[in-house]
Amino acid sequence: MDIDDVLRRLAAIGPFFTVPYGKEPPGPDFLPLGELYGEHLGPYVTEVGRRIGSGPGRVAASTAQLGIASRLWSLGLGCAALAGRVPDLGVDRVWWRLPEAGSLELWLPEPEALPAGALGENVLRNLGVLDAGLRARFGVSPKVLRGNTASGLAGALRVLIDRVPAEVAVSLAAGLLADGGPLGGTGTFIHEEGLGVAFVRRSCCLYYKVPGGGLCGDCVLRTR
Repeated sequence: MDIDDVLRRLAAIGPFFTVPYGKEPPGPDFLPLGELYGEHLGPYVTEVGRRIGSGPGRVAASTAQLGIASRLWSLGLGCAALAGRVPDLGVDRVWWRLPEAGSLELWLPEPEALPAGALGENVLRNLGVLDAGLRARFGVSPKVLRGNTASGLAGALRVLIDRVPAEVAVSLAAGLLADGGPLGGTGTFIHEEGLGVAFVRRSCCLYYKVPGGGLCGDCVLRTR
């Protein structure tokens, strides 16, 4: 299946799986993710903090990272499920902008297909650049950031399982989250009555500190 066809089918799943693509951006002000992770990181986290009401700091930084991780995993796992291949999601291959209203928008200038098995390394390399900046500037712990990355992966998988044949995506996620995998030790899969299989992480994304934020569905604090 052509990567263009896959991205069109993914858009029907939901906004986290939607990404415009092509040689021309779908509007002005798009920049490579590498620039967001550099000089734009401070202003971006500040804006996230303003929107969620936490102010700039660790909570906003963690929330920003979780949102980006969720988007990247959704795109990658979705393509793996539908086509057995994934787009290159490197920091220079994915572009972004933040509209005045609404969440982060992504754009793939010219999607390059990679084998599905490259997904984990591809996304984790991207997030590694982001995480380094967040640790240095905002003091977010590596444990929180790894937990966020795992949470975004498990969340994307859960949506896909309900909507498309997801055997390839399940296999990829299982390998990443297994003991000995790059995200091993970040959480546990449990069975919840009425909900089925759920992922419970072993760290907290800090969102409970947002005014009115409450606990996320996979938060470690829920099961304590």
